[in-house]
Amino acid sequence: MKKILIPTDFSKYADEAIEVGAQIAKKNDSEIVLIHMLELPTHMNDAVSGETSIPEIMLFKRKAEEVLKSIKNRPYLAGIKITEVVRLDGAYKGINNYIKQNTDFDLIIMGSQGASGINEILVGSNTEKVVRQSEVPVLVIKNKLEDFNTRNIIFASDFSNEIKKPFKKVIEFAKLFGSKLNLVMICTPNSFKSTSGAHKIVNEFISEFDMPEYSFEIYNESNIEKGILNYSNENNGDIIAFCTHGRTALNHFFTGSTSEDLVNHAAKPVLTFRI
Repeated sequence: MKKILIPTDFSKYADEAIEVGAQIAKKNDSEIVLIHMLELPTHMNDAVSGETSIPEIMLFKRKAEEVLKSIKNRPYLAGIKITEVVRLDGAYKGINNYIKQNTDFDLIIMGSQGASGINEILVGSNTEKVVRQSEVPVLVIKNKLEDFNTRNIIFASDFSNEIKKPFKKVIEFAKLFGSKLNLVMICTPNSFKSTSGAHKIVNEFISEFDMPEYSFEIYNESNIEKGILNYSNENNGDIIAFCTHGRTALNHFFTGSTSEDLVNHAAKPVLTFRI
């Protein structure tokens, strides 16, 4: 893993993501890019090019650059190559535009407030938009983690053919983190599969891959979100991983609302891969 992008709005939630990013970067000799999206005050939106607005814009930009430099000098980031970027743009739009212009990122790490959603920089539907539109895997950090544990990755899926391409990245991350992959298929009243049928689907699915250590289970629950959350809690999962679709919602295993609920409601880190 060579390059990690971490958006920051200077909140404590973003700081928690940076601390995890530092742990990952030190283990993998990675570079970190800290990016701050500078959204202009409302009264300036219609006058960005006006001469009277330019000094004020530059003041905001310099202040943001100063804060990023102070973050860069934190002790836990010592020895890591850090690049600071300030952009005049909206939150999710600016982040996704930057990713498209710089295609060498291996991972994006974002801080989250928890059940209320991504704090400030990613509010409400912006959460799903960043996760869904990013070509790069996204790791959402929900709490302060002194020791970022990656022993067990819970990967929930229906193991359909469209998951095969992003699943290669799932395996790469599991091997990179030294993780066991806990594969799980959530069966609900609307998506029932027999035990033998589910095992057949998964065995055929993984036969094409050089698998790390893994296990597979079926978990019955009233809905997919509850199933994933309960399974991860009962099985000591350290990270919840799943694949997202790049259009208007997740693949048919996950509805759009389920993806957003998982990112918002899971207490554990969430790792997403785009289909």
